[in-house]
Amino acid sequence: MDENTRYQVLRNDEDQYSLWPVDIEVPAGWQPVGKEGTEEECSAYVDEVWTDMRPRSLRERMENMEDTEV
Repeated sequence: MDENTRYQVLRNDEDQYSLWPVDIEVPAGWQPVGKEGTEEECSAYVDEVWTDMRPRSLRERMENMEDTEV
């Protein structure tokens, strides 16, 4: 990837993250989280905030299963 390309961090409704070039339209279903920078900076941010790789729907389903087992 080009070192001069600026990226933004996107998140979808399932709380999954992606890096996206700032000069390309954000795809449907994704929203900017307010972090822009180099690929390295954005990747470091994602590594810091995306600590649970499971999609939101799976996490919620698993939590509901745990609640019903008690």
